Amino acid sequence: MAVIAVLTNLPDSGSAFNLAREVVHLRLAACANVLAPATSFYRWEGREEQALEHPVLIKSTAARYPELEQAIRRLHPYAVPEIVSWPIERGSTDYLRWVEEETAP
Repeated sequence: MAVIAVLTNLPDSGSAFNLAREVVHLRLAACANVLAPATSFYRWEGREEQALEHPVLIKSTAARYPELEQAIRRLHPYAVPEIVSWPIERGSTDYLRWVEEETAP
């Protein structure tokens, strides 16, 4: 099974904490880290924007990604949330096995 990392940014700590707790509770993620706030610069609806956002880094598996993405969309306050994923190519065997076990349906 392939372990993945998923990143999303939320507008406030409350929504970030809620999303992190819920995806772990649903066993869609083995772990979700609410990271330090970051300043994001982006273009939205034709305007340049700047916002303080709260990144959430989620560890899951490729098999659980579709359900995880649905949960993030349901819990996320943005109309078009950032949801990006990449494979974990290497890591501690024990940790990767733990991620797989914790996200097993």
